[in-house]
Amino acid sequence: MTTFNHIETTLVQMGNRSDPRTGAVSTPIILSTAYGRDGLGESTGFDYTRTKNPTRAVLEQGIADLEGGDAGFALSSGMAAIQLIMSLFKAPDEWLVSSDVYGGTYRLLDFCYKNNHILKPVYVNTADLNAIEQAITPNTKAIFIETPSNPLMEECDVAAISALAKKHNLLVIVDNTFLTPVLFRPIEHGADIVVHSATKYLSGHNDVLAGLVVAKGQSLCERLYYLQNGVGAVLSPFDSFLAIRGLKTLALRMERHQANATEIAQFLREQPEIDSVLYSGKSGMLSFRLKKEEWVAPFLKAIKLITFAESLGGTESFITYPSTQTHMDIPEAERIARGITNNLLRFSVGIEHIDDLKADLRQAFAQLK
Repeated sequence: MTTFNHIETTLVQMGNRSDPRTGAVSTPIILSTAYGRDGLGESTGFDYTRTKNPTRAVLEQGIADLEGGDAGFALSSGMAAIQLIMSLFKAPDEWLVSSDVYGGTYRLLDFCYKNNHILKPVYVNTADLNAIEQAITPNTKAIFIETPSNPLMEECDVAAISALAKKHNLLVIVDNTFLTPVLFRPIEHGADIVVHSATKYLSGHNDVLAGLVVAKGQSLCERLYYLQNGVGAVLSPFDSFLAIRGLKTLALRMERHQANATEIAQFLREQPEIDSVLYSGKSGMLSFRLKKEEWVAPFLKAIKLITFAESLGGTESFITYPSTQTHMDIPEAERIARGITNNLLRFSVGIEHIDDLKADLRQAFAQLK
C-alpha cells in the first residue's frame, strides 16, 4: 500500500488498483479458499485462505500503515483480536489493565484466569504512573490500556507509560478503538501493540464484525502471524472488503462525530436532568449520568432518533446502558465502585444533524418531569 503525506488520502486510496491484472480500482473480493501452485517450492504467496487471503491482506497492510506498525492482523471480532494477543502469554504472566476497561475485555480476562489460569489481570489506575509502577511484579509482562476508557472516558499518557514499560521490559498494548489512527497513533508514542474493535469506527456502518491488531517489531509480528494462522479466527474476505470500504470515509466521519459530540457534551451539561457529563474532548464517545436512577428506563423508552443499542462508532447515534449491557458481567458492587453507576449512560454520538439530536434529547428529557 502506498502511504501519502496526509492520512485522509491514505484512507481513500486503501486497496485502490491492488489487482494489476485487471486494474480494478476497488479492492476485489477473493473468496477462494485454496490457491494453485505450478510446482514444488513455487507459490504465489497465497496457499490457503486462513493463512493469507488477498482481500484480507489489503486490510492488514492498510491498518499497519495507518498505525505505523510493521504488520497488521485481521480477526473475526474485537474480542478475537484481544484473545490473539493473550495467546502470546502463559501462566503465571500478568497484565496491568486499565481499571475502567470494556466489560467484554473484563469478561474474557476474568474467564481465562479463573478457568484456565492463562493470564492474570491486575487492574490499576493507568492515569497514575506511580500506581502502575507499584503494581509491577516479576510476573508482569504487559500493560493493557484503554484511552479514553470505556465507559468513563478516562485518559492516560501512553508515552509516559511506554517509557516506564521499557524500563521494566514490558509490552504496552493499547486499545485504540475510540480514537482510531485519525486522532491518535499509539505506536508513535512507544506502544508495541495496538488493537481495534473494527466493528466500531473503522468500519463505521454497524454492518461488520471485525477486530484488528497492529504490532511493531519483527519477532513480535512473526509470533502473532503464527498464532493467527494456528488459531484461525480470521476475518472473511467479504467482511475485509466492507472494512476497507468503511475506512475510506473514516477521516470525514471522525470529524463529524467529534464536532457533534463536543456540542452534545455542552448541551447535556446545561440540562437540569443531568448529574454529570464525561467527555475527553476527543472522538464521538461520551457518557453522562442522569440525576435519578429511576429515570433511566423511561428515558431509554422516550428517545426516538437515537437508538438504544449496545454497539458504538457507527454513523447512527446509539445510547448504551453499561449496567445491563456492556459491563453486566462485572459484579455490581465492583462495577459501582469503579464508577459505572446505575444512572450512567454511554452515548455514541453519530453524524446526524446536531439540531435533530438535540431535539430528540429535549423531548426525552421532557417526559421525565
